[in-house]
Amino acid sequence: MRPLVFALLLATATSTAVTPAPLAAQSRTAAAPVAIDWRLLAGLDYENGKMTDTLKKLDGKTVRVPGFVVPLDDASEEGAEFLLVPYYGACVHTPPPPPNQMAFVQMAGKRSVRLGLFDAVWMEGTLRVKNVDSPYGQVGFEIEGLSMKPYTGK
Repeated sequence: MRPLVFALLLATATSTAVTPAPLAAQSRTAAAPVAIDWRLLAGLDYENGKMTDTLKKLDGKTVRVPGFVVPLDDASEEGAEFLLVPYYGACVHTPPPPPNQMAFVQMAGKRSVRLGLFDAVWMEGTLRVKNVDSPYGQVGFEIEGLSMKPYTGK
């Protein structure tokens, strides 16, 4: 099952469905999140802080990104803060992914969500390019989480 979920995430990451819409189109539908993938987030050079123009334009915007949850406390089944990573098992094994492949999520209003380790999710929220220290090392992004839904591929 895990390879299938990873394959689905990879297929989504390589499909045109996750290419960000032009920002002009996004401003017309401000409530609709921009679907992004981890390749776009890799546009952050975490060693010098430089990033692609597309990533600069998405800083502070509402996005939708697929991923897997990593609780900050291994025993937690629910929480309002966690890491989002592109593949199952990231951070659990060393070394952790690079900072441009991890996002620190804080749910808006400190709302607690189920932290299913094995479940792929769609995370929607406000993206910020920001260095965050975590128990698993440096993280390159912060997301103010608005909603988390099971990953469906769409």
